[in-house]
Order: sequence, then C-alpha cells, then structure tokens
Amino acid sequence: MLDFIIVGQGLAGSVLAFTLIRRGCKGIVLDHAKGNGASQVAAGLYNPVTGRKMVKTWKADHLFPFLENFYAQAEKETGYSFLYPQPIYRPFQDVEEQNDWMGKSSNNHFAPFVHHVAKESMFGEDIHDPYGGILLKQSGFVDLPVFIQGIRHWLQAMNSYRETLFDPQQLQIEGEAVRYQEWKARKVIFCDGTASARHHFFGWLPFRPVKGELLYIALEKPIEVIYNRGVFVLPTPQFCKVGATYDHHDLSQEITAKARTYLLEKLNILLKSKFELVGQVAGIRPATPDRRPFVGIHPAYKPMGIFNGLGTKGVSLAPYFASQLADHLLQGKALDEEVNISRYFQLYNRVIA
Repeated sequence: MLDFIIVGQGLAGSVLAFTLIRRGCKGIVLDHAKGNGASQVAAGLYNPVTGRKMVKTWKADHLFPFLENFYAQAEKETGYSFLYPQPIYRPFQDVEEQNDWMGKSSNNHFAPFVHHVAKESMFGEDIHDPYGGILLKQSGFVDLPVFIQGIRHWLQAMNSYRETLFDPQQLQIEGEAVRYQEWKARKVIFCDGTASARHHFFGWLPFRPVKGELLYIALEKPIEVIYNRGVFVLPTPQFCKVGATYDHHDLSQEITAKARTYLLEKLNILLKSKFELVGQVAGIRPATPDRRPFVGIHPAYKPMGIFNGLGTKGVSLAPYFASQLADHLLQGKALDEEVNISRYFQLYNRVIA
C-alpha cells in the first residue's frame, strides 16, 4: 500500500510530494500535464512586504526563512536551477512615504526584510523614482515551469508519477484507505487547483478563483532588481515578466486587450527604459475568500485531504504549509487554525443537511 496519492502536480502538488517523499513516504502523483495551469504561467514572485499600504506578508517571519532553504534543497535533489533570490525595489510616490519608511526600516518588525531605504533616486536611468525607494531582501522568484519540470523528472525517476486525467468517479473509499484504479493508499490529497471546486469531495469549499494576466517584455538593457510599483517588472533569464491583473469575473483562459492595456499603462508610469512587448499569458489562480490556503482532512472521509487555495502567494506559502501538513499526517500535529479547512466545516454540514 502507498502512503499517498496526490492529485495534481502544479506548485502545491510538487511541493507536497517532494516534502512527503523526503520524509520517507511512498506515493504516486497523478497529473494531466497542461501548459496553461496557473503554476505554469505565474510569475513565481516571493515578496515579504506587499500591497498598497506596504504591509508585511502574513506569517512572513516563518515563511521566508523556510522557503529559500526548501527550494535550494529541491534544486540540489533535482539538478535543476529555478530559485532566483533577488532584491525588490519599490520607489516612493512622495516625501511623506519616504519619511514613513525611514522610521519603519529601524523597526524590528520590518528590519529583517529591509536592505536599504533610499532618500534619493537609486535607479533613475531605468525607472521614475525621484523620491528614492525601499530595497527589500529575502525576496526574489522561483521559475515555476522549470521547478515543476524538475520535480516531475525527479518523481518519474522513482516511478512516482503518472500522466493521466483524474476521474473522481473512480475514487473509492475502502475503510481507512482509498483506491484509485490500480493504486491503494492511506491518503489521497487533492492539489488540483480550481478543479477541486468542481467535484463533490471538496466542492463545498468556498473557492474564489481569480484570473491573472502577465506580459512578457524585452528591455533595451538588463535590470538588476525586481521593480514593483503599480506593476512588477521581474527579470528572468529569457525576458521580463510584467504583472499582474486580478479578475474575479472573467475566468476564461484567454488573454485580453483590457488587461494588456492596463498593464502597459502602469508600466509606462514606472519605466523610463524602452521595451518591446513579446508575449502575454493568462491563468486562473485557486484563491480563497480569506486569502488563506485550504489545508486539512475531509470532515467525513478521513483518508481524503486537500492542499490547495494557495492563491497569489503560493511560492511563499507552499513549502511551510506542506511541511505542516506532513507533520499533521505523519505525527498527528495540529494544523494552523487559519489554514485548516475545519474553519469551513459548517458549509459542508449545510450541503449534507
């Protein structure tokens, strides 16, 4: 008998499978590989200070020291390179914001993530930053398509991966175990993004999918940091990624002129450098109403769990909470109440009532 079946090999499934196998578990990952999944088109950015009001990311003190160690270990195991630690530079919009961050930077709350606060322009040749800006550390990006490919090949080498379209109707509960086709396991964990919202096992969870679109641009000269104001400009080995949009209404996989126009307008406000538009992509993120992941065990079917709903910050959330789920499965440790799906059990009770 296997220890686990994981459904889906996007970011969530890849991180969880790597975590469990590294802890001595045996399992199989089932995935219908497709190029337009959210993980395949996401920027992979990890940023400890975010939002219009520049607040520290939820649980940043736990997540960020953990994540770089995780992805570095995954690089070592797979032989692939996908982790790019890189400073993020956010220009100030006025003197008031500059003064505010001069005070915040010495605060122990922010100090671990602030590399430098500049009163004057640091990158004036590339962007508009007349009031200076804040340079963040413990930031960067993960090249998610390369990460997923690396984990897939690592799994294949252990005969722990099958490319197949999962059919929920074929999943059977057999006491304390599950069976799917020829595989029997102690647990099945759904890491299949928005697909979980469409089958009856976890369709009662309040997924709030959000469409995101990115542009690919070629700059006339390379940049050394990630710029982030209005949009992010993220330099990859091939081109720069610019994003992102957030649309809860249009959930198609199609790119749109509306998103392109919006991103280009924001980009022109930020950038001085000339650029060429070379591409545009779209994906549907498996987000949640409270912006916290869905982690835990089904209220009625104990061999069935979920690791999903990572939303826009999956790169930083996945390693820490995959480790926590592994602790829960293998050692019986409690899950963080803010991510445990038990917070939505009343919705399941309404469905079966």
